Amino acid sequence: MKLTIGFFLMAQVALSQAPQLCAPPPPTPRPAPPAGAAPPAARGPRVQVPLTPENTAEMAKLMDLPPWKPGAGDGDYSVGPDYAPAPEQTKRAGVPEGKVIEFVMKSSESKFYPGAEPFERKVCVYVPAQYVAGTAAPVIVSADAYGMRYSLPTILDNMIADHRLPVMAAVMINNGGSERSMEYDTVSVKYADFVEQEVLPRAEKEANVKFTKDPEGRMTLGGSSGAAVALTMAWFKPELYHRVLSYSGTFVNLRNGPDAPHGAYEYVEHFMPDNPAKPLRIWIEVAQNDNGNSTGSAGMRNWVIANERMAAVLKAKGYHYQFVYAKNGGHTEAKIINQTLPQALEFVWKGYPIKK
Repeated sequence: MKLTIGFFLMAQVALSQAPQLCAPPPPTPRPAPPAGAAPPAARGPRVQVPLTPENTAEMAKLMDLPPWKPGAGDGDYSVGPDYAPAPEQTKRAGVPEGKVIEFVMKSSESKFYPGAEPFERKVCVYVPAQYVAGTAAPVIVSADAYGMRYSLPTILDNMIADHRLPVMAAVMINNGGSERSMEYDTVSVKYADFVEQEVLPRAEKEANVKFTKDPEGRMTLGGSSGAAVALTMAWFKPELYHRVLSYSGTFVNLRNGPDAPHGAYEYVEHFMPDNPAKPLRIWIEVAQNDNGNSTGSAGMRNWVIANERMAAVLKAKGYHYQFVYAKNGGHTEAKIINQTLPQALEFVWKGYPIKK
């Protein structure tokens, strides 16, 4: 258990300290936290919980899920164990290319996240070639600038040209560096308000684009803690977002608060089971070798079980959802995202009108 959480914290450090560029940065090894370093404030207690035979059996059943295929409907599926990049990631001759506009936001100018120390946050805005100035475009809002690492602009170019997705924009927002976990793992409306009041108006101005206010035309995207905040944005602001796409979602007891004593595990434990279904369409993935897969569910820090139980709640409450279990894969592993992102986007945007 301690080893698993240690690896997760190292991943958090890597994501928060990686070069803050909109273009994909080269991989950079990061040192482990100093020996004896105090755990971050507001994190849940790290109590080692052993894996039970029931937990092992619960996860083993996921290996028998049916293969995820194009056009699949709601339900639980599997992919792998072998992976290949989706063809939509490759630029095609004759396909109109959108543009990506980059700008910097200074923490000192933010009323939401001024930073313990000043920092700069880069934001990338993709605008499709087919966008008509002055019209309100559907939009994807992603944490950790998700999308730039996985050729999202090229994917959107190809899928928009093929009329598989609407003519849509994407706003890819870098995290707050050392404050990443505070921004993403805190279960509250704060990050959604930050995006709505500070990021999107600036993105519209910088990119000369207008985003729709229709929640049916708005999607959140993220991986790990970025996936947790993607769900949080839609859960607390369903009047703004109806579509969610999550890789290795950190729906676990990581950062506690008065309204979420068990952090994002509250979605599995209380929020979703105890409330009427919200008008959300959700796609979630977790991997066979994801974080905490060797720990007991009682600790609420097994990513595999948390996501699998999330899927069970979504099914029970009647949500439109897909749960995809990635065999022979790890936490937010690139090979999984590179293969699945286009098809996942197609599912999440199902039902939205596409003008031909």
